[in-house]
Amino acid sequence: MPMDSHPPDHLLAGISAGATSSAEGRPRAQTVLVFDSGLGGLTVLAEVMRARPDARIVYAADDAAFPYGRLTEQALVARVLTVIGRLIALHAPDIVVIACNTASTLVLPHLRAQFTLPFVGTVPAIKPAAIASRTRHISILATPGTVERDYTRDLIKAYADDCLVTLVGSRHLAELAEAELAGSPPDDAAILAEIEPCFVTTPIGRTDTIVLGCTHYPLLRHRIERVAPWPVAYIDPAPAIARRVVQLLGGPLIGHEPDGEADGIALFTGRAHLPVELAAALAARGLPLVVHEPMPLQAAAAA
Repeated sequence: MPMDSHPPDHLLAGISAGATSSAEGRPRAQTVLVFDSGLGGLTVLAEVMRARPDARIVYAADDAAFPYGRLTEQALVARVLTVIGRLIALHAPDIVVIACNTASTLVLPHLRAQFTLPFVGTVPAIKPAAIASRTRHISILATPGTVERDYTRDLIKAYADDCLVTLVGSRHLAELAEAELAGSPPDDAAILAEIEPCFVTTPIGRTDTIVLGCTHYPLLRHRIERVAPWPVAYIDPAPAIARRVVQLLGGPLIGHEPDGEADGIALFTGRAHLPVELAAALAARGLPLVVHEPMPLQAAAAA
C-alpha cells in the first residue's frame, strides 16, 4: 500500500499548535505523539487512546533505524534527538511518549534537556513484577541492549533485590512481532526459542512472573501464552504509561469526544509501501492515515 508523503492539509491544520480552537472558544484538542523504532509502541498507543479518546494521535515509527539495538549508544541518542525534533516541528504535540525501552533508558535525559514539552518514557516494569511474584522468581524478557544496561540492573537492585531475577536478551522477538502484525506470522517454535530461557526452575520454586521489557512483545502475547512451558503472569507497562499521560495532560477534554471514525496518523521514516495486512491493522487501531516522512539512517550509525 503506497503512503502519502505528507498528511492532507486539513489534518496538518488540525494538529498544528493552537489550530484546533473553535469559534465557541473550546480549548484546542491536545495532540499526543507516540514514538517507537517500529510497531511495538502500538501496544502503548492502545492504552493511551483508551485513556484519552479525545486526543489527536500521531504514531511515529522510526523504521528506517529499526532495530535500535544495532546502533551504538552515541548514534542512538543522536538519531532520536534528530527524529523527535523533526516530528515536534511537524506536529506540535502537547506530549511525547517514547514507547521504546531501549530509547527511553538512554535518550530521555537528553530530550528533556533539549525540549520544553513533557516526555513519558518506558522502562522495564520490574517493581510491579516483584510485587506480583509469589515464588520470588521473575524473568525480564527484553532486547539485549535493555538487558545489558546499568539502568535495568539498578531497577533490579532497587525493587527486586529479594527475587531470583533472570535476564533474557531476545535477539529476534521484536522482529517476529513485526512480522505477525504485517501478516507473516512466525511459527510457534521460533517464538518458544526466544522465550524459553525465561522459564526457570530451582529447588525452591519456579518463574511465575515475566516482565515484557519491550513494547513489541505484547503484540505476541496470545502466542507467547500458548507456547509457554507453564502459565505465568506477564507484566506490560502500557497501562501505567497511559496513566502517566493523564497525570501530565489531565483527563479527556469536554467537547472533543470522538464523533466518528478515528483519524490518527501513522508515520514511517523508512518504508514507503505497507503490506495490505499491516495497513488494515493500523486502521483497526485508529490510524487510517499512513504517511511516509523519509529520514534515512546514516550507515556509520550502526554498531
